[in-house]
Amino acid sequence: MTLRYIAMSDLDAERLLEGGRDAYGNLPERHISDGVGVPCRHCLCNVEEGQAYLILAYRPFSSAQSYAETGPIFMHADACPAPDGTLLPPILTSSKDYLLRGYGANERIVYGTGGVVPAEMLEQRAEELLARPDVAYVHVRSAKNNCYQCRIEAA
Repeated sequence: MTLRYIAMSDLDAERLLEGGRDAYGNLPERHISDGVGVPCRHCLCNVEEGQAYLILAYRPFSSAQSYAETGPIFMHADACPAPDGTLLPPILTSSKDYLLRGYGANERIVYGTGGVVPAEMLEQRAEELLARPDVAYVHVRSAKNNCYQCRIEAA
């Protein structure tokens, strides 16, 4: 199976960079990175030391429904290129483990799919989940803080 890694959309990133409000209606906070643990959800790379970044509430779902988790994320404060989605993103190689959870086409959690997996098993577990007919896509989240990282789909 070929996996596709889906970052925050260009439209969402552009809107936020142009002064748009986050999922809670707040303006993003601007900070300077110390270079450690600041993964940008648009380019899926770390924000390097000395670079400006934004902290904002993000809801990676099309509507505000019961299963649509909203939480804090980081993104570069200046425009950055979105990845093409074909390679494992750098932000998914910076931790020893990740939380993976499968969702149906209705954007609801598919019960029994969530769990923490070691980083070296991330792709294998994503493939297992995406092979299920009831799983349309997988979210990758921080195992420590539950922060959304990116979405994985079968290509």
